Amino acid sequence: MSLIVSWWVVASLILPAVMGAGILLLMRHNLVLSRLASIGSGLALLVIAVALLIEADSGTIQSYALGNWRAPFGIVLVLDRLSAMMLLLTAVLGLAVLFYTIATGTDRKGWHFHPLFQFQLLGLNGAFLTGDLFNLFVFFEVLLIASYGLMLHGQGAARLKAGVQYVIINLVGSTLFLVAVGLLYGMTGTLNMADLAIRVSAAPAGDQGLIAASALLLTVVFGLKAALVPLHFWLPGTYAATSGAVAALFAIMTKVGAYSIIRTNTLIFGEDAGALAFVTGSWLLPAALVTIVVGFIGLMAARGLRDMAAWAIVGSMGTLLAAVSVFTPEAMGAALFYVLHSTLAGAGLFLIVDLIARRRAGHGDAIGLAPRFSQIEILSALFFLAAIATVGLPPLSGFVGKLLILDGVRGTPYVVWIWAVILLTTVIGVIAFARAGSLVFWKSAAVEGLMTTGTPRGSTGSLAAAAGLMAALAALTVLAGPVTRYTADTAAQLFDPAAYIQAVLGPQSGGRR
Repeated sequence: MSLIVSWWVVASLILPAVMGAGILLLMRHNLVLSRLASIGSGLALLVIAVALLIEADSGTIQSYALGNWRAPFGIVLVLDRLSAMMLLLTAVLGLAVLFYTIATGTDRKGWHFHPLFQFQLLGLNGAFLTGDLFNLFVFFEVLLIASYGLMLHGQGAARLKAGVQYVIINLVGSTLFLVAVGLLYGMTGTLNMADLAIRVSAAPAGDQGLIAASALLLTVVFGLKAALVPLHFWLPGTYAATSGAVAALFAIMTKVGAYSIIRTNTLIFGEDAGALAFVTGSWLLPAALVTIVVGFIGLMAARGLRDMAAWAIVGSMGTLLAAVSVFTPEAMGAALFYVLHSTLAGAGLFLIVDLIARRRAGHGDAIGLAPRFSQIEILSALFFLAAIATVGLPPLSGFVGKLLILDGVRGTPYVVWIWAVILLTTVIGVIAFARAGSLVFWKSAAVEGLMTTGTPRGSTGSLAAAAGLMAALAALTVLAGPVTRYTADTAAQLFDPAAYIQAVLGPQSGGRR
């Protein structure tokens, strides 16, 4: 890895870590300074992510040995097309959520929002860059600890109850993660993912049973993070109970689970793993299809707009993992495009729903008649855009993403099931959003004799942040050609693990043994 690129990679971890600690120790009682530091960090991370994406687009996979110790003995950070894409997605989403938080004053409800926000970015960036399975666990814990604090920010009984459930569920997941990592290390003697790919493919028949068990345990853990049925039950209550800004940031949390499934199954348990190749695929697809159905049924049954947004996240994760579970380059490329779309659409929907709830005094996000509220026209337009993006209607990128998935799975024997579930649930989603929109906007607007509620503080900035995410979806649609070219190249790179292994373990990787 060149010196400049290595500095960019390390900076994507050091910057939020140092900034988070600095804000906590020096600026936590000065909100203005905390905000300026967070915005500066967010802008710098965006610039770094763009630079790393341009570098990764050359097709060269690069590794950086921390402490100058070579893999598999040392810890390495690996930059490839997938990790670069996820870094940029995190930076864009983080900056939009940060501007919304400041505009609405959400960060005023506690002293530690901005340090927690920076540590959350640290955990996300580290999870996407690490080349070591144990350090994936470490970064999972970093982002989860930060998410505990962010989720409880602002307090409240409902938030505390959901937070306790969230903590307990993730502690169970962390325990299972350690068990799986211990099994793998006991069988292979390494936790470096590139080295694991070599050793798993050469594992004797007598060890393959325990290795398969560890692979299934890992997928259970990652499925829990990704809210895959039947491990989804924590998400709706958690996301609906927290603040709108935090729920929007959490839209990428489930993608960490999906990323981990993609990375481990294409690298460690890929085509070269022999009898262990894609060992989890036999149950991943059925679980993903059920997740789609459950998510969209929850969308239909929701009584509040926040609940709708939460169930929409569940349904979108099912759609994403249905494409991933086919484990072909064509379907994977479509899934990666859908990762970008579903993250931005889910976050945008949460912000728009929060804007609506803030203006409906006494009624909040309930799906029902309420007094005509301020800025109902622009919010109805934003809600309409978020709805069609979420369910996958034209002209926004959800339509492109679902078309790509339907086309990418044509070669699988389960194509009829995937098509039927995706198309049927799309209709259910249209009905659910049409019902909610008609009650909240159209019928409420027709009610006479009800007083208009006031406009909350930070109206312009918060609207701009939500509209910015909708604009990002429009840009994703307009730039669908180059974006799909990038995701297709990323999928091809994922299914060629030899390049990744060579970059991490080859003589050009650098470092001392």
